[in-house]
Amino acid sequence: MALRLLKSANLSMDKDPELDLDDPEVNFNSLLKLRGDLGGNDFFFAFPGQAWAMVPQEQNYRCFRTFGFGAGRYEKVDEGYRIYSREVLYYLDPNTGEILEEWNNPFLDGRTVEVAHIANDPVNGVFSLKGPGPLTPPYPYVSVGDHVAFQWNFFIQHPAAMNRKDYPLYSSGDIDQHAELWGLMGRKSDILNPDTTSAYCTMSWSRVADWLPFMEMGNAPGKMVFHSHSMKLMEGPMELPRPILDYIEKHHSEYLTAPTEWNGPQMTSSAGEFKKMIDARREGAG
Repeated sequence: MALRLLKSANLSMDKDPELDLDDPEVNFNSLLKLRGDLGGNDFFFAFPGQAWAMVPQEQNYRCFRTFGFGAGRYEKVDEGYRIYSREVLYYLDPNTGEILEEWNNPFLDGRTVEVAHIANDPVNGVFSLKGPGPLTPPYPYVSVGDHVAFQWNFFIQHPAAMNRKDYPLYSSGDIDQHAELWGLMGRKSDILNPDTTSAYCTMSWSRVADWLPFMEMGNAPGKMVFHSHSMKLMEGPMELPRPILDYIEKHHSEYLTAPTEWNGPQMTSSAGEFKKMIDARREGAG
């Protein structure tokens, strides 16, 4: 698997005497305090957004509104921090905001397809102060006044969960090549506050990738572009919009808390989960 974090230079003009983000350890702890809770408490994010389709030389089309929710927890270990987390992302009608179970695909003359929401459990990893690995500080940042923004740009390439030969309806190709672009933003004064282990944070997330498997687009030309903004829920899941919270409680109630079991760094893949569903249906039909 190729996972590459592209790092850029610090774009701030002056070094801050109180919060030296060029120091790897200060940088490391600052980002983690924004991203989660250094006290070991569960932390939560909500990320509403949109998903667009881009067809070369033809059109751009807003397919969905999206709404995601994630729960996580840190555990201090010798090398840094383990992160235990899981996340859901739901596809919504772009106009009404209703959570979709079916979708009329405009690229297939309105053919109805079954929507497969994202439910990744677990999404566990290790933030290591000294590496090895792609998440080793110092992390790229921009700082102006009391504001700081960290930047993660991941460019990922690995064998696709579903190949073209066996899954021609659902697979864009034998290689999964996509980008995950993150911004994590907060205030220096919150990071420096000794009375808190969790600083308020907003995040931006963009993803450029192939068609979603459930869209049944095969290897037709085109890309999906996701853009979301995420808010840290300092009061917990009860801050979620009521329809979203009701849906999570009904369908994914375990996602309202962080995982507690550590089985090593691992990341559930939405494409891999979709493959399991298709394989089970094929076995049942056979």
